[in-house]
Amino acid sequence: MTSSIARIPASTLDSARGRLDNSHYEARCDLAAAFRWTAELNMHEAVANHFSLAVSDDGSQFLVNPCGKHFSRIRASDLLLLDANDPTTMDQPNAPDPTAWYIHGAIHRNVPAARCVLHVHSKYALVLATLKDPSMPPIDQNTMRFYNRIAFDLGFDGMGLGEEGERLSHSLTDGKKVMVMGNHGVLTVGATVAEAFDTLYYFERAAETLITAYMTGRELSIASHEVAEKTARQWEEYPSDMIDAHFKEIRAILDQKQPDYVD
Repeated sequence: MTSSIARIPASTLDSARGRLDNSHYEARCDLAAAFRWTAELNMHEAVANHFSLAVSDDGSQFLVNPCGKHFSRIRASDLLLLDANDPTTMDQPNAPDPTAWYIHGAIHRNVPAARCVLHVHSKYALVLATLKDPSMPPIDQNTMRFYNRIAFDLGFDGMGLGEEGERLSHSLTDGKKVMVMGNHGVLTVGATVAEAFDTLYYFERAAETLITAYMTGRELSIASHEVAEKTARQWEEYPSDMIDAHFKEIRAILDQKQPDYVD
């Protein structure tokens, strides 16, 4: 993806880079943009929820949001750099939120292909996660994108601490990029921030359509297996530059309206 960061004055970028003590500047800017735009879409929850991005080849070193900071204020330099294999992480003075460590640490440790991990309690995905049957029937193009492509973790046993994170990480199987966390929320993964965010955005849209359809009380028009599977494959085969274009536009808007996200 060609970054939209060039729209920001060079002096601003030089100043921002000078304040960072590691070499993951572009990764930090992408993840900070995801936080800011999630807040713009009102898909955040106070100072809870967390996003992470692997920056090492094996996926064990990752960036994550600091404890207690609102998504709308997160900057590139705020992000913590953690090691999923470091047992002393929670003993450090700048320790992350415990659930961020246990959930994201376990995923980056056990699922190296999940480079970016986004977890929220967004309105419609959470409503879906509270249903006895949280499956997503194929009723439109967006719901069909996820046909037979959702992982489900229905073993909620309290907040994501300790073994909860390990169990979640082992539920991400068969290359699935979305996990409905029963009684909890949603989690998406991707090879890049752009991919994981595009998946999160469209899953929330799909959940909104489904929940709204349920609210009518009328019978759903559910597509056949053949049509739903065909449409899901078409989503997968669609030019990947549309995902990059989506995120590039998000960064372009932030460059204009909230340029401090790159600081």
